[in-house]
Amino acid sequence: MTIDQAGVPEARPGPAFPEHEARVDALRRQLTAIGGEATVRLAKRTSNLFRSRAAAKHPGLDVSGFTHVLRVDPETRTADVEGMVTYEQLVDATLPHGLMPLVVPQLKTITLGGAVTGLGIESSSFRNGMPHESVLEIEVLTGDGRIVVATPDNEHRALFHGFPNSYGTLGYALRLRIHLEPVKPFVKLRHVRHHDRGKYFEALREICASSEHEGEHVDFVDGTVFGPDELYLTLATFTDSAPATSDYTWLDIYYRSIQRRETDHLTVRDYLWRWDTDWFWCSRAFGVQHRLPRLLLGRRFLRSSVYWKAVALDRRFKIAQRLLKLRRLPPEETIVQDIEVPVGRAAEFLEFFEREIPISPVWICPLRQRPGDVRWPLYELDPEELYVNFGFWSAVPLAPGERDGVHNRMIEAEVTRLGGHKSLYSDSFYTEDEFWRLYNGDAYRELKRAYDPRERLLGLYEKCVRGR
Repeated sequence: MTIDQAGVPEARPGPAFPEHEARVDALRRQLTAIGGEATVRLAKRTSNLFRSRAAAKHPGLDVSGFTHVLRVDPETRTADVEGMVTYEQLVDATLPHGLMPLVVPQLKTITLGGAVTGLGIESSSFRNGMPHESVLEIEVLTGDGRIVVATPDNEHRALFHGFPNSYGTLGYALRLRIHLEPVKPFVKLRHVRHHDRGKYFEALREICASSEHEGEHVDFVDGTVFGPDELYLTLATFTDSAPATSDYTWLDIYYRSIQRRETDHLTVRDYLWRWDTDWFWCSRAFGVQHRLPRLLLGRRFLRSSVYWKAVALDRRFKIAQRLLKLRRLPPEETIVQDIEVPVGRAAEFLEFFEREIPISPVWICPLRQRPGDVRWPLYELDPEELYVNFGFWSAVPLAPGERDGVHNRMIEAEVTRLGGHKSLYSDSFYTEDEFWRLYNGDAYRELKRAYDPRERLLGLYEKCVRGR
């Protein structure tokens, strides 16, 4: 660890916000108190990760105070935000200025720091890429104890570009400055049904290339696949007015409306959080897609953060496994993944998935790297290519003799075959050689040597691959 004569990690250079600086100083003192050899982890009560975490042997760093939107500047369309700020907080701070982040991941409690050190995606990603592509600078607590400000062109530019997909193994984001974009009060949605997967992805390609459909501008694109002949593209457009707006924050369920309505209107805030009330469609596992429990629970408890707590409880006490055993049903393998493949291979992947993995619906989201000669070495995309993200979150029964992980390994192999990528927020099963080949081990090891040479933070492979 780099320390000064008083035994405290060196202070970060440059201007800052005084109250934020006080929180940074307190965090530096915490780090010093942990000791120079102990493994450092965040003391977090909640997480949007879906992979197991080993119990920490030492006290974690308490970053719970880093939850402030420090500034929203309407003139420059930027915001300074602490790393533990959720997108719900940020959206509430920016919308009064007629602005929003360029990409707003689907769940309210995803944090800015988490989305940037991990990966995020949403229906604006076909034009705005991923959340890290709208970052102007990041203040990072590195593994060796320094607090540095990384920008695209300063002495820490390698860390700036290598931070995405490092998942806290190089350091933790304490403050970020990000781009914002203007919004209108309402969003008009069109749900366009297709019956053929090849034509579906060709239409997706054309719409993303032109940002229009049937003469109408398109600001957002995502899709939902309910079956081999029931595929929907949802095309959404900012608008100044709406004849009426739907409400999917309580009794009505958004994903069901896709099959029932050709057009719809939402406020911009409700559009951004349209998936959160039912965690896409995963709330059905908790029995809350029936009207009576929704009436009883109300809006307060119909949200992803509540479902996540239920999942954490199930993991702790293995409730679902015990119930399957009591009912004499086969064990199940959890499959919670987001992957992307080039649009030209998307129909192939969907055909494989429908044949081998009995999960429905499936979420579809196109993404393209933002224009500019920029490399993100730990998650490289072809800047000339449109990719299609597939999101699927459920469990499938294991046949007699099948080992847990067999379906996830099958998916990983197919994604690799098709030239795609897989997000690391959930369980991975790669061998170490394969993992580093796919996620640029050479670049990662160079960054690790520069910013965490004593390996006080877990390594990326150790953190992300099951059994490690």
